[in-house]
Amino acid sequence: MTSDDEGPFGRLIETTVKVMTWNLWWRFGPWEERFPAIVETLKRVDPDVIGLQEVWADGGGRQIDLLAEALGLHSAYEAQLDLDGLLMGNAVLSRWPISGTESVTYSGDGDTGEGRVALRADIDGPRGSLQLFTTHLNWRLDHSGPRQAQVRELMGFVAASRPRSYPAVVCGDFNADPMSDEVRMITGRAAVPVENTVLLDAWEVAGSGGKGSTWSTANPYAAAGLEPDRRIDYVFAGWPRAGGAGHVVNCEIAADQPIDGVWPSDHFAVVADLRY
Repeated sequence: MTSDDEGPFGRLIETTVKVMTWNLWWRFGPWEERFPAIVETLKRVDPDVIGLQEVWADGGGRQIDLLAEALGLHSAYEAQLDLDGLLMGNAVLSRWPISGTESVTYSGDGDTGEGRVALRADIDGPRGSLQLFTTHLNWRLDHSGPRQAQVRELMGFVAASRPRSYPAVVCGDFNADPMSDEVRMITGRAAVPVENTVLLDAWEVAGSGGKGSTWSTANPYAAAGLEPDRRIDYVFAGWPRAGGAGHVVNCEIAADQPIDGVWPSDHFAVVADLRY
């Protein structure tokens, strides 16, 4: 079979990397009871790399270190939001070594003072290095303006992190649905912040069906907020490369069931398999 017969990307890669994104709901609710449910959920999903949001840290330790130890994974963490001595930040877990990290604190918060950041982890995977970005944008429904400013800075950060041999993987809690201006800026449905920098929504490419809501009234913690179901958590990937590297072949919702009667978070997670 010739490369022409195989299509524009050549022979497609058959192996994949499993990417998960999940908001862990900081220390809200029965956070100590939720921790074992978080660990068990991550064991069941068994992703290769994980982007996490609302990860706590205090003077006595960090949630990410407890998770890394329980799961036998490598980790990275960054936080700027200080809530009376307790930090809320973003983190990465990886089954493969993390060779470096970089982060940006958004100036696009404006006057909201939420201290939002984006964290990049450079992961030394078995089939080449990959960059995983994790972020968490402003939460309020009326903060589309600050979120759009944050997206501009995020996409600038992604673009400035080149060169890379594998498409960028960007994940997180964007607190915005797929039709919002801020998400449309990422996917190219609105004017892009950085020329030639567009990301594909994993759920749109290969979602397993339905709306894919990650904020769902099926979850009693989310239902208590009296807000509508919507998809606000994402795995995005850059345009596929040779062999289809980075192409999303499957995307599912996870962490959508209680563990021994305990809901692990107020958010559901997104899990995507990308050619790698």
